[in-house]
Amino acid sequence: MLELMFCSLFTIVPDYLYRRYRQGKRFGKEITLFSVWFELRWGITGCVILAVCLITTVFYNHPSTTNVTLFFRTVPIVPETIGRVAEIYVGMSGPVKEGQPIFRLDSSKQEAAVETARRKITEVDAETTVARTDIQKAEGQLQQARSVYQQTTDELETKQELYRRNPGNVPFREIERLQTRQQGDLAAIAAVEASKKSAEERVATLLPAQKSSAESALEQAQVELNKTVVRAGVSGRVEQFLLRVGDLVNPLMRPAGILIPEGAGQRGLQAGFGQIEAQIMKPGMAAEVTCVSKPFAVIPMVVTSVQNYIAAGQFRGGEQLVDPSQVTKPGVLLVFLEPLYKGGIDDVTPGSSCIANAYSNNHDVIAAPETGTLKKIALHTVDALALVHALILRLQALVLPFQTLVFSGH
Repeated sequence: MLELMFCSLFTIVPDYLYRRYRQGKRFGKEITLFSVWFELRWGITGCVILAVCLITTVFYNHPSTTNVTLFFRTVPIVPETIGRVAEIYVGMSGPVKEGQPIFRLDSSKQEAAVETARRKITEVDAETTVARTDIQKAEGQLQQARSVYQQTTDELETKQELYRRNPGNVPFREIERLQTRQQGDLAAIAAVEASKKSAEERVATLLPAQKSSAESALEQAQVELNKTVVRAGVSGRVEQFLLRVGDLVNPLMRPAGILIPEGAGQRGLQAGFGQIEAQIMKPGMAAEVTCVSKPFAVIPMVVTSVQNYIAAGQFRGGEQLVDPSQVTKPGVLLVFLEPLYKGGIDDVTPGSSCIANAYSNNHDVIAAPETGTLKKIALHTVDALALVHALILRLQALVLPFQTLVFSGH
């Protein structure tokens, strides 16, 4: 209406003044309801054309939308394993801190696995003690074998010396027997040394490896046991937590509840503008927002990011070709808005519906020396009418709460 009145000042009013005072025509005489169109046809036509062009220009450079929402992130509460609920630590709704337990699954199987892994470590420690005893036993047997070998060697040398002095004193067969016995003693020493080395290798290599494997199994079993206690990954608030003791929980079926992190939805708003605004919406543009959950208030915002893709055009690979005619809704341009001042949307409830107006900046173009006079006037006019849009937004901020009450049936 304001644009139409503005355009009429430059079209219909001059035409009427010319007809009234230059040609001397009067209402009720020459200018009647039947002759208005004929007499003022050029002014009316020019007013309509100018109003349409002006409204199109204003709305193109200063877009507005009612598709504004304060989205917030949620974290599903799901266990990593399948199990039956044994204990619950929170209510259906309430705050939680990071690391706080939410519920616990039955852990008898995991506890048995932990106990088995601990007993395996004890068993390996016992085997290590036995192996060290075997080393000591092998050292004693080695000392004994060396003594026997030394005794056989001394006896052989004595017999050989006597045989050399007088072959008749010692039979040669006795010397051969002692030599054979000496070789057997050497083999016994080698066998005991091999047994000792085997025991040492077992203590130094095999048993430590078995203990490491047992400790790893214990850690794995402990991890599986810890998974039975579901904890909050972040600080926030638990909502819709209807799990009860005895329920069977499967992470593939459904979450046990929802965890809303602290500060979720307090960073910025997400607005959906028409696709025609893709060339106008740029980061850094000023904007204003009014929300239902914060009535009678206009929040100054700034455009921080514009998504380069429209969600309606996405598709997934499959066995059928994509048919563009199946896209019934054209989709919107997703724009991210953040408050111009710190704490601007702290009082806005996450998920609230809002209305937003964005404003382009033409000051640099107006100040440029190469910009013509007509273009400067047009840009000044567009910026001036942006004030009208700001006024309309403030009127909507006053009407929106009552409008919401009417449509909600209260």
